[in-house]
Amino acid sequence: MKAHAKINLALVVGPRRLDGKHEVATVLQRIELADEISLEPAHGLTVDGFEEDTLVDAALSALAEAAGMEPGWRVEIDKRIPVAAGLGGGSSDAAVALRLANKTLAEPLSADRLHEIASGLGADLPFFLEEGPQLGTGAGTQLSALDLPRDYTVLLVLPAGATKDSTAAVYEAFAGEDGFDQRRASLLAALEARDLAALPGNDLASSPLALELRAAGAFRADVSGAGPAVYGLFEAPEQAVAARELMAAHGATWLTQPAW
Repeated sequence: MKAHAKINLALVVGPRRLDGKHEVATVLQRIELADEISLEPAHGLTVDGFEEDTLVDAALSALAEAAGMEPGWRVEIDKRIPVAAGLGGGSSDAAVALRLANKTLAEPLSADRLHEIASGLGADLPFFLEEGPQLGTGAGTQLSALDLPRDYTVLLVLPAGATKDSTAAVYEAFAGEDGFDQRRASLLAALEARDLAALPGNDLASSPLALELRAAGAFRADVSGAGPAVYGLFEAPEQAVAARELMAAHGATWLTQPAW
């Protein structure tokens, strides 16, 4: 099964909650760029193809515990989504592994139970158990389906040599919660109008590459999640192709489409 990447079409961050996490409002959209996950029953739990994996292992261990059994699956990850880029590849891999492994159980867990397991592993994981674009609120795990335009081409740019702190560390350092209610209201108004260009910018991260993408014709450009990947949305595919040539000197690039 494909494990799609995501982009945050908007990410508004507010004050810290009682559980220590920040209040957020984020618009999550899958894209066609994807890893591929293969899973089969086995003796014990092994995850091959991506040595840095921790989430797939943790997700399947949690699933086995919830099902009252020992974990018994072999997983193969064909990794194509860049790692630690703000595109949710690890969360997507884990969510797909959960869905595949759950199908092998004699008594599969309910969708609500899978969502509960996913929520305990990371804010993005529940999104990847759903279909279509979603509005994430609360800590990002309370999801509401959205009806958004998908008639655009996505150009991703991963700046050469870019590194970032962990997402948890980026949130820990965040101190821009003032004005959250207004920014959230702006986000909701843009969604009501189905106007992606009017969505507020990413509160967690910014990049000068977003300005270059807009200069190249993107009607929206921003950092995805905690970064460092930057995306540009283009109405005309030929604009995206031309922009890719301009951005090639900055790092790795991908042309892709929004996915359901």
